[in-house]
Amino acid sequence: MNNRYMAPRNEPALPPGTLQFMGPPKSDEVVISVIDFDEDSLTEIQVSDVSECLPFKETPTTTWINISGLHNLDALKTIADHFDIHPLVQEDIVNTHQRPKVEDFETYMYVVARMLSFSENPFVIQSEQVSIILGPNFLITFQERPGDVFEEVRKRLRLGRGRIRGWGSDYLLYALTDAVVDHYFLILERLGELLEDIEEELLESPAPSQLHLVHSYKREMILMRKAIWPLREAVSRLERDETPLIQHRMVPFLRDVYDHTIQVADAVDTFRDMLSGLGDLYLSSVSNRMNEVMKVLTIAATIFVPLTFLAGIYGMNFDYLPELHWKWSYPIFWVISITLVGVMLTFFRRRKYL
Repeated sequence: MNNRYMAPRNEPALPPGTLQFMGPPKSDEVVISVIDFDEDSLTEIQVSDVSECLPFKETPTTTWINISGLHNLDALKTIADHFDIHPLVQEDIVNTHQRPKVEDFETYMYVVARMLSFSENPFVIQSEQVSIILGPNFLITFQERPGDVFEEVRKRLRLGRGRIRGWGSDYLLYALTDAVVDHYFLILERLGELLEDIEEELLESPAPSQLHLVHSYKREMILMRKAIWPLREAVSRLERDETPLIQHRMVPFLRDVYDHTIQVADAVDTFRDMLSGLGDLYLSSVSNRMNEVMKVLTIAATIFVPLTFLAGIYGMNFDYLPELHWKWSYPIFWVISITLVGVMLTFFRRRKYL
């Protein structure tokens, strides 16, 4: 099975909280960006050293620290220790095959989500873990690699649109979670277009390559289902839990995200049923084509049975076959043969075999 569907495990017997990066070896730098804002101002910087973002913990403004790349364990541990993040949470951040979840540590909350994107030709979904630390006046996001679905949130922060600059870190958490879920709809929309194309092709000219695509899309739906179903539970907990980190005014917004997760989950289940139906459609189309071929061959064989019978009689090597010496025996033979063929074709058409 593809390792996208099976979580790798840490080496056995390691102490709890041991940081061990599970991805391929990397040598590039970890990218750390900081957006510090309040209702009236915004500062956006990219730091080269993790120590530069540590003072933002004590500022009265709201700070979003985004870390892209988890292979530099020293940098990650430095910022995690400074913000008092539990060692087991640090371990979960680095082990990037966590199930979406929410954990409340009183002074901060730990949220895990799966950020999905897709590539074309072939259609493949890429899954990336996003770990979010929500504090009273800060929010830290840990991503596996640069590139995300949060650019619209950054634009809203820069332009000061809506409530995002004035409502603090809990509203920023909502905005990021909403961006992740909304991107699921883009993937489902593209998948829906591909399924419509496959359905038309299966009805016109089914081919084994289309069946392979159906199985491939089924695997992608498994990956998407593993991302959305636990996230639905996590968002529901954010909505229901009573914690000072999330104000009561956020409940309607989180409920809206929860409704979106339900829609995505329903769409995923619908597409899984459609993919199963497309597999059955392929088998039915192939079977129908085979039946059409067999029908034509059977009719052809049936037509030639009486002709073969006549040819067999007059092809026998008997000395006395009086019809062989008739002057019009050969034309009569063809008249009878053509008449038999015509009668049989007429009979088949009336019975709607043709």
